[in-house]
Amino acid sequence: MARQPSLGFEAPLPLYGTRGADILVCGKHFSTDASGALYWPEQKTLIVSDLHLENGSAAAGKGQLLPPYDTRSTLRRLAGLIDRFDPDRVIALGVSFHDARAAERLRQKDRERLCILRQGREWYWIAGNHDPELPDWLGGVVCPALTLEGIKFRHEPASGVTSHEIAGHLHPAARLTRRGGAVRRKCFISDGRRLVVPAFGAYAGGLNVLDKAFADLFQANDFHVWMLGRKDVYPVSRKQLLSD
Repeated sequence: MARQPSLGFEAPLPLYGTRGADILVCGKHFSTDASGALYWPEQKTLIVSDLHLENGSAAAGKGQLLPPYDTRSTLRRLAGLIDRFDPDRVIALGVSFHDARAAERLRQKDRERLCILRQGREWYWIAGNHDPELPDWLGGVVCPALTLEGIKFRHEPASGVTSHEIAGHLHPAARLTRRGGAVRRKCFISDGRRLVVPAFGAYAGGLNVLDKAFADLFQANDFHVWMLGRKDVYPVSRKQLLSD
């Protein structure tokens, strides 16, 4: 049963998980989190995508006036998740750094935070299109993709309809009308065979799931979304979705 009847959302049918905020991907059970992270209880694995660390400093270098605190905020949220789930494994699905030189701009305290978060657990850095090479000091394992229990974790979704895949890159977001106003939030999108997770980074935006970039990924647009709320995740029927 969906967990949000008081908000007026209509739950998708069928839900792929046992709770409104759970998703089954090829029979594997994953729990969504309002932060945009995904947790795989069976494997004690935390999954985040598109951290975009040092997005703020990149913007500042281009003359854009954004507070340069996105890395601190993103790492604090990530630390909170690690404290809560205590995962044995963390998978970062690419674009952990906003650009190829972002790691060089990282403050020493933030480097230390990353090293502390990594201690005592496996950590996999999937290489993304913005950060194809990652510095040695990060530790963990850097790889183009990772397969666990038949599920392939990668940064960019493979082209065309496929299955057994969890990816990021597209920054999915959903828009709908509620109580007379429009609501637009980051979201998870899945057809039960593949799953695309939202961007975790503090400054990372979102691309509407009705955009043509998603059209080839799900056969006949057969997908559902799980929208991020402030404290929860809400399954939403596709017929409620609006274009930007």
